[in-house]
Amino acid sequence: MNETCIGIIGGSGLENPDLFQIEHEWQPQTAYGMPSSSLRRGKLQGKNVVFLSRHGKDHSILPSAVNYRANIAALHEAGCTHILASAACGSLNRAYAPGDLVLINQFIDWTRHRISTFYGMQQDSNARFFHTAMPDPFDATLQQILRATAVEQNIRLHDGATLITIEGPRFSTRAESRMFQSWGADLVNMTIATEAALAAEKHLPYAVVGIVTDYDSWNEEAPPLQVETLLATFVANAAKLTALFLAAICHFSARSESCP
Repeated sequence: MNETCIGIIGGSGLENPDLFQIEHEWQPQTAYGMPSSSLRRGKLQGKNVVFLSRHGKDHSILPSAVNYRANIAALHEAGCTHILASAACGSLNRAYAPGDLVLINQFIDWTRHRISTFYGMQQDSNARFFHTAMPDPFDATLQQILRATAVEQNIRLHDGATLITIEGPRFSTRAESRMFQSWGADLVNMTIATEAALAAEKHLPYAVVGIVTDYDSWNEEAPPLQVETLLATFVANAAKLTALFLAAICHFSARSESCP
């Protein structure tokens, strides 16, 4: 069994270089190109961690332009055995208010213009096509670690949400937002489905916690969506998510024996 190494994929507001003691930083090159940022490897109370900024360190990469394959491949090649991810999300459910943390357990992929597989591409010309079974797309053991840690740390964490990933970069129309609600989606986001599918193909246990930034466009009582407001909401609540991740990682080895 490989030594446990947790990859952390940070979204908006979670690019704090002081989260852990950095031992090595490098810019990898993969068969799929360069990832969104350099990788930072370090230790957190004796646990190996590798951090990657999904949208780049300066948050300059649009959701559709993120090289998801390179990001996941880089973490895999760096020896990561598990991935914890954060995500900014719009709420389609009144129960999830801006600032809330939500553990996501299902997704709907509504993207249109992305490569969301490692198979059948030129770089993998010798590989056969492959169908990945994903009835439960997020790792149950990682989710249980996050649930238990939230209770221990007295961090409020909603559980059981379904997220729909849209192409972006534009936000949804009211008609789209209400359609997503009718499908059973609780949250909307522009990154997670693509990332989760690729992690599954690399057999990397993956879990994601969303920070609710807004009520999307279905709620006519809410203020109009503005990127600056959304980012400010994420940053203002990122400390809760950071505390959850750090505490979960500190307890990781004692609870993660069932993970591959």
